[in-house]
Amino acid sequence: MSARELRFHRDIYAGEAVDEAVKLFSGFADFELREQDDAWIVSLTAKNPAQQTRLCGEFSNFALGLTIQRGGSE
Repeated sequence: MSARELRFHRDIYAGEAVDEAVKLFSGFADFELREQDDAWIVSLTAKNPAQQTRLCGEFSNFALGLTIQRGGSE
């Protein structure tokens, strides 16, 4: 299965939250990370291909929740 690219806009997401989510989800997917001026880009490939779509949603929600716990993107 090919990787799914997720974009996390810097005005909304804390980079530390995205990094922490990657660490916590590493048992379920393989990740590649890169940065752009306006976003963190996460390429996610689920270890169980049948779970790819659900895992992308759960990962995104988790990164947002961690951002909120930290008080925002800054």
